[in-house]
Amino acid sequence: MKRILAHLFEFKTFTRSEAYEILTNIASGKYNPSQIAAFMTAYGMRSIRVEELEGFRDAMYDLCLKLDFPGYQLIDLCGTGGDGKNTFNISTLASFVVAGAGYPVAKHGNYGVSSGCGSSNVMEHLGYRFTNDKGAISRQLDNANICFLHAPLFHPAMKTVAPIRRELGVKTFFNMIGPLVNPTNPHYQSVGVFSLELARLYGYLYQQTNKQYTILHALDGYDEISLTGDFKTISNRGENFCSIQQLGFTPLSPETIHGGDTVEEAAGIFTAVIQGNGTTAQNNVVLVNAAIAIRTIHPEKSFGDCYYEAEASLLGKKALDSFKKLVAG
Repeated sequence: MKRILAHLFEFKTFTRSEAYEILTNIASGKYNPSQIAAFMTAYGMRSIRVEELEGFRDAMYDLCLKLDFPGYQLIDLCGTGGDGKNTFNISTLASFVVAGAGYPVAKHGNYGVSSGCGSSNVMEHLGYRFTNDKGAISRQLDNANICFLHAPLFHPAMKTVAPIRRELGVKTFFNMIGPLVNPTNPHYQSVGVFSLELARLYGYLYQQTNKQYTILHALDGYDEISLTGDFKTISNRGENFCSIQQLGFTPLSPETIHGGDTVEEAAGIFTAVIQGNGTTAQNNVVLVNAAIAIRTIHPEKSFGDCYYEAEASLLGKKALDSFKKLVAG
């Protein structure tokens, strides 16, 4: 690690194979917590290169507990986090909306690090029991049309660094890797990222796959469509600027999509929205993100048609039904 840190201090970059080796060594316990914290801190002070992101991704995925469900064409709605905006759990709610609309979802999630409440925090608080048992997860997909994959149960490296990330409390390169390493390797992905630079790196990586994807970045810094401002998408169809006015919405104030300051508050917002009691602002943000995910699966459909599908799922309590079935096991 001393050599690796010296390399970083000299502003040098890593090759794909070097990045692969570093992450493999982190996962295997070769470095102590102080060394890992020093690496994550120093590395976080520079821009990541695509070769490094590829190496970290490859190592994380090679080490993970993989799942295969050949009968399902799965989609994941997952954000990097790390935007520092502390919104409510938009992508998690949108995942249940998409599941309720009839599209099978493999939601990859984790505890919040730089935000108050990640998807795993709220799911755990609301009674979901984490599992990496393939049989149990298969039953979740059969019964609820959605499964929830708590990242540390599938990724040794994430389990190793979890206490260090929690103590640092800031985004690290692990935020950048998470959406790339869903254990089910879903064919469809709707991914939110915290910077336009990272969105373009993701775009390059996804171009090398056979996935259908949409990468989202709100131009005011959110890792999802926030409706507080315009946003960019990068997909199989290229890079596009999207105006919220053109979609038929007026800009929201950030306070209307705040996630609360505790897990209890975040869970309260989640419950209100999924039960159909969310505010208009909360509902619209969830539905727009769900609509983009549905359009990732069906790019031939209009945004409006996808939005109406999402709306029918949320207001018709189909999303709530999926949630209840998943928590019930």
